[in-house]
Amino acid sequence: MQPSRFSMVADSPARGKGETRPAPGSRSVEIDEALLAAARRALARHGPAHTTLERIADEAALSRVTLYRRGLTREAILAALADALLDGYREALWPALTGRGNAAERLRRALGAVCDVAEADREVLLALAGLSGGELEPEPQGDVLAGGDFAEPVERLLRDGAADGSLRGVDAPETAVAVLNQVAWTYVHLRAGPRWSARRARRITLDLALRGITVAAAKGRT
Repeated sequence: MQPSRFSMVADSPARGKGETRPAPGSRSVEIDEALLAAARRALARHGPAHTTLERIADEAALSRVTLYRRGLTREAILAALADALLDGYREALWPALTGRGNAAERLRRALGAVCDVAEADREVLLALAGLSGGELEPEPQGDVLAGGDFAEPVERLLRDGAADGSLRGVDAPETAVAVLNQVAWTYVHLRAGPRWSARRARRITLDLALRGITVAAAKGRT
């Protein structure tokens, strides 16, 4: 069996600090970590709807013309942020996929890691949702959020849980997408809307997401 894209990337060496990153869909254009950091600051300061290329340039202490001359657009920078988000997501979920415990316990840890990623990159997620229709698993209309890459580790844990008896037997691909989106967007809403604490938002989000698929005897938590 061939290794999945998830396992191949998770096993690969991490990028060095400051190493340039090509934007998905624009592989010839290099976007360095400093510019990605500037884009994150612009998103945090202005919100996804008002983060323009000019505001990203301002945060990077560059002119918009400079970015244009490099062949960069707002969409290309957001695509590179999506790439970075996926890297962080893979790294965060890897311990849950390979750690101890039954599948239900590992799934809770994995979904807790989804909350951690959402906490760290909340504005990036909201910006990307605006491009992909508000889902972490968009229709195959672009490379902003790479299809099954997000759902694959959750799907794997659902299959493991059906095998070890800690999770109900479900349609793993469909349920993985539903659970992943439920956790990510519920957590983001509770933090940004009612402004619940991270701990409170995480606890209620995970309890609700797992209640329908966890066999009663499996109550592992983190």
